[in-house]
Amino acid sequence: MNHGKSIRMFLADGTPGGIITAEIINWTGHVISAPRSRLADVLKRPEAGRAGLYILVGDDPAESDSRVAYIGESEIVGDRLAQHNKPESAGGKDFWDRMFIFTSKDANLTKGHLRYVESKLISIASHAGRLSVANVKGKQNEYGVLPEADIADMQYLIEQLQIVLPALGLELLRAIPAQTVTQGSTEQGGNTQSPLFALTNRQGISATAQEIDGEFIVRKGSLARAQWENEKWASYKKLHQGMQDAKKLVPTDNGMLVFTEDCPFNSPSAAAAIILARNANGRTEWHIPDTGQSYADWQNTQLAEI
Repeated sequence: MNHGKSIRMFLADGTPGGIITAEIINWTGHVISAPRSRLADVLKRPEAGRAGLYILVGDDPAESDSRVAYIGESEIVGDRLAQHNKPESAGGKDFWDRMFIFTSKDANLTKGHLRYVESKLISIASHAGRLSVANVKGKQNEYGVLPEADIADMQYLIEQLQIVLPALGLELLRAIPAQTVTQGSTEQGGNTQSPLFALTNRQGISATAQEIDGEFIVRKGSLARAQWENEKWASYKKLHQGMQDAKKLVPTDNGMLVFTEDCPFNSPSAAAAIILARNANGRTEWHIPDTGQSYADWQNTQLAEI
């Protein structure tokens, strides 16, 4: 069972959209999140002169409504960020609008450590599928030439980044949990999990989902309507098309769409809207198969037990 973590976040200039630093108590790591427009201020900070890792995030120029990330490392992280700020024609990168920087307060990170963690982060991010990863395929090969003790230390570092980065709004390294069928709300490995919910209708729609750690995850193999019902709720319609473009929803022989992977949504209603291709109240559309209890009724039962 996981224990709670205390994360210390500091708004360096007093605004939530500016430079933010984050640390976990009793951990030597230090993370900075900042918009690209504040790069000059970031480069003035002492962390910019240290060895570290960085993640650049921005809109994907190849796909509309998608975000892309680039993961890198440098023995002087500020110099590399300054290089990436140049135009593409000068060896920089145009797409990014926000940066995340990791350094260590004890200055013990070597080039070998950085290369190991970089390759691991690229692999984790690619498998998680939350954002597209812009790194070239050759850099996805894991770099494992480290002593056993150093590998253990770097694995711990990665685990801390997987906690801190989502707290800063970056879900890049957050894996989609595997399905666990339960009869009630449970906690396993630190993850709060709901029962398995189903959504069906007379047109042949059949989908299953589970709420884990605040995300409503529709499972691979679930079916969805192919045609949007009307022009309203344009944002969900756009997401519906975007998931088809990304091959997360693909056509079936019976004229429907099928989920090719587990897909997280912010709410049961968002998931139901994509599946039914219309506005939908997920709190009443999703039911527990064995009991017929709706998501709303199940949630009210949890409250009644407090």
